[in-house]
Amino acid sequence: MFVVVTALQSWPAGMQMLFAFGAPGFVVWWRSTRKKPSEASVDAGAHPPIQNGAGSIAEKPVENVYSSRPMRTVPSASLPTGIQGWVPKGRSITIAGRTLGGMVYVGTAPGVTGGGYGERCRAYIDPKQPVSSTGADKSGESMPYWPGYSSISPSCRAAYLDWLADGAKDPAINPGYMFLYFYGLERRFLVDSPSDDEKREILTEVQRLRELFGSNHSVQRYLSDFIDLSSLVLNDDDFRKPVFKSWTWDLPLSMKVTLGGMIANDIPLSAEWLLSWFLCHSEKRLRTAAHRCEDEFRALFCFKFDQRYPKGLKVAKSKKQLKFSYRAASGEFTKDLPISANGRPVLDISGLTKPVTLAQAIADEAMDELDKLSRFLGRSPDRKGSFEAHALLPTCLWDKFPSEQRQDLINWVKSRIEAGGLVPLRDVFGRVGNEAAGKISKRQLTDVADALGSLGFGLAPDPRYGLRLPKADEPVVLFEWDGTWDAENASGAYRKALIEMALGAFIAQSDGHVSEGEQRLLANRISQVTDISDSERRLLKANLDWLLAVPADMATLRSRLKDVDGDQQTALRTAMIAIAHADGIIKTEEVAGIEKVYRILGLDPSTVYSDLHAGEVSDAPVRVKAAEPGAPGEAIPEDSSTSRSQLDPSRIAAIRSDTARVSSVLGQIFQSEADVEPEPIAAVSPIAGLDTKCAALARDVITKDYWSEGEFADLAKRHGLMPLGALEAINEWSFATYDEALLDEHDGYDVTDDIAQALKTQFEKEVA
Repeated sequence: MFVVVTALQSWPAGMQMLFAFGAPGFVVWWRSTRKKPSEASVDAGAHPPIQNGAGSIAEKPVENVYSSRPMRTVPSASLPTGIQGWVPKGRSITIAGRTLGGMVYVGTAPGVTGGGYGERCRAYIDPKQPVSSTGADKSGESMPYWPGYSSISPSCRAAYLDWLADGAKDPAINPGYMFLYFYGLERRFLVDSPSDDEKREILTEVQRLRELFGSNHSVQRYLSDFIDLSSLVLNDDDFRKPVFKSWTWDLPLSMKVTLGGMIANDIPLSAEWLLSWFLCHSEKRLRTAAHRCEDEFRALFCFKFDQRYPKGLKVAKSKKQLKFSYRAASGEFTKDLPISANGRPVLDISGLTKPVTLAQAIADEAMDELDKLSRFLGRSPDRKGSFEAHALLPTCLWDKFPSEQRQDLINWVKSRIEAGGLVPLRDVFGRVGNEAAGKISKRQLTDVADALGSLGFGLAPDPRYGLRLPKADEPVVLFEWDGTWDAENASGAYRKALIEMALGAFIAQSDGHVSEGEQRLLANRISQVTDISDSERRLLKANLDWLLAVPADMATLRSRLKDVDGDQQTALRTAMIAIAHADGIIKTEEVAGIEKVYRILGLDPSTVYSDLHAGEVSDAPVRVKAAEPGAPGEAIPEDSSTSRSQLDPSRIAAIRSDTARVSSVLGQIFQSEADVEPEPIAAVSPIAGLDTKCAALARDVITKDYWSEGEFADLAKRHGLMPLGALEAINEWSFATYDEALLDEHDGYDVTDDIAQALKTQFEKEVA
């Protein structure tokens, strides 16, 4: 040293400065070249080929994500305790007063070659780093996006160590702490290449962590990738099982290897494997029914697949070979794996599209058949598992999703039909499993009718095409039928005949008693109706039974008849006179019933007598005057002493044929208020049925897939609306238009994709 100093005194000042700064660096370089490679370094030849069900998979050297050279770590001095590196499971170690149970790296964190300046291995727990006395930062507010033990705050270190000491089992902690733990597990498995037994322990632990943080997307993505790779390395049984959800845009490695091997060996795909491929594919299109009825959708998909491809689906081979590169979640290394099966390369299925197209067609059919169930569950999520829900399933799924209530209901309905078929509506609702409370809506009654229809029974009046809805305290008629009739597309002949039955029942009930002759006449009329199906004829009979059992609704008549014009008045008079003459007996009460209708129409009630006596209605103007009813019980003048009218059969037939003229009028008369669809709001709005404010709100709502309660409340207020009122208005409109809610309430509001897309298209057309 004295010699060096003496020599330096003779050097120029610039040379002395250069030596002072350069000499220390030279010494460090010289010492490091004499050291042995660190134990943490990766030996490129240390990994033998790995055997699994797909064949031999040879591991390549681990590569640093920043460099193509094999990764090296900077060595560090040993701790006084002698621990520097991995602490195996079951071996306790105390750090900052917390006792950990192993499966962590401990010691001075080695540097990462090729990383940023001073970057060190994130997973190492360095005992020299300060730790707070309590882990107050469980939420990880001060945690960086890519945490490392040496770089996080003392408070975060305390929270992390507390979590580990408690068994790493608290799911409420910030997922960043879990990732810090996972970095070590990942590194140990892939870099250190421990024994297979230890690898299985690590795999089990990572599977536990994935389940613990099941709702976190990042956790599911990164840990699923690791589990896929480690399962392949260990030839785990789960590796060869179908998976039905992917957290990335790419297909899972396990699926690529298994399907690639099956296709390469000409093995047909099963329903489950095609469904797995489809559900994990980024280009799949799923509607609400597939999500809301997930189990039912999968079962129906498999059923339809087996019908189409009873021997499985053979897929054309891809020309591309599968290659795989794993990038560590820590960002510290990558690993490339050449994959082979029985010594042959595995085919890459990523570019194959035909199987996904075939699967989409099957999925579309399945979703169509589950739409009714999906809409029912959207309206009544608490009814999942009920008989109503079961009844809306396609029949092929009944055995797979059984209902204990099913056979009991069948037996009960049969016993009611044997007793005549008339049953209180409340009893029907109670038996199906949905208590009738207050006013019953058309939608509720339709759900019950669909449930009964699935068992081979009908309900009259049919809520989809009836003259009015039954009230909660009224009876309905149950009957056997095949359920093939489409109520919403009823034939014109059926509609006309139903109107005639309603008018006949109204006149027949006027005296408070329906005679056997009147019932027989109306029943015979049903048998004479032409151009209707057997199902429609059966429905007419059931509806007639109901019309004769339920009192006439004069309030409905009055509200519907007040605006009838002259031509319609004539048609109505013709129909009533024809029905009054139909049974050959005209009673005083029937005359009074017709007089009531005449008064509602604003006609002179005295003309009833002349109309009945003539058996027809004159086309001449009708004199209107104040009502002057005759004496009670006054009979119609007859040529003979009998109370029976003399009937001309040909004339009666001609009059009866005139009833076809009044079908449209009567359809309005006898339709109940409960069955009338709401009129569109008259305000100028881009959406018919919604006012301008709600329409504007709907336009904003469909810009996102999900709204929290607070976000929706703020959005509604910006449009000058109360949140609950706006929600109700929009969903009522949505149900009326699409039979499904636009906003599904569940921890906030999910926007129904199908309706959102339809609205977007509607708004785009408006702009264009």
